[in-house]
Amino acid sequence: MTNTELMDLAKSARLNSYSPYSRFKVGAALLCDDGEVFTGCNVENASYPAGCCAERTALFSAAAHGKRRFKKIAVTGSADDDLTSPTFPCGICLQALSEFCEDDFEVILCEGDNIKICKLTELMPMRFKL
Repeated sequence: MTNTELMDLAKSARLNSYSPYSRFKVGAALLCDDGEVFTGCNVENASYPAGCCAERTALFSAAAHGKRRFKKIAVTGSADDDLTSPTFPCGICLQALSEFCEDDFEVILCEGDNIKICKLTELMPMRFKL
């Protein structure tokens, strides 16, 4: 699967966002080692900590289906449908991904019509590992 195809799935997942408080809609598409893709969107809650980011929604769905090895994730988000600036995963999502992903795991970000690629260790160099 190409980075553009994965990003298109993240953009589609973004449309399902439940974000009545922030109005910031985020979508993610997680590519498993076996080629299967799991998507997720952010789901907010009036009790803010009870919500979940798009990246963790996709990751937890994949894990619930027995997946444990991942190649890359595409993430996109915006409050106004302007996707020219990348939406980076938060620290909690990066730590959650760290549980399953290697240092070279790719985080694919949307910059308008362009794709930005970061490695997990670039975004979270001091991640917690047991």
